[in-house]
Amino acid sequence: MKVLRNRFLTAVLFVAGVASIAGAQTKPATTTTAKPATTAKPATTAKPATTTAAKPATAKPSASTGLLDINTATADQLKALPGVGDAYSAKIIAGRPYTAKNQLTSKGIIPQATYDKIKDQIIAHKPAK
Repeated sequence: MKVLRNRFLTAVLFVAGVASIAGAQTKPATTTTAKPATTAKPATTAKPATTTAAKPATAKPSASTGLLDINTATADQLKALPGVGDAYSAKIIAGRPYTAKNQLTSKGIIPQATYDKIKDQIIAHKPAK
């Protein structure tokens, strides 16, 4: 088996060497296939650019830190977080006030996996007395 593979590789390298010598005189055929692939890409890249710009506009971060305060956020702002839907946003609002953002998991409001997705995007400002 190795002998056949070695002979095949030797033949391929020989043909590639001959083709590179002859290729100096002719153009390769692969340059024409690249153009159709590039024309299809701009149409697909236009949509994700508009959808990603819309998400930050829906969730209003805290003015001083850029993080979403779980004590004052609306249900729609909470639903904009990854992994948070109607049920979790309702549970977060019902469990207020929070003194620390990790209370979302310690109180059993959301699972650890969901908390890991959003922990860098949220904050819990202590409520004023």
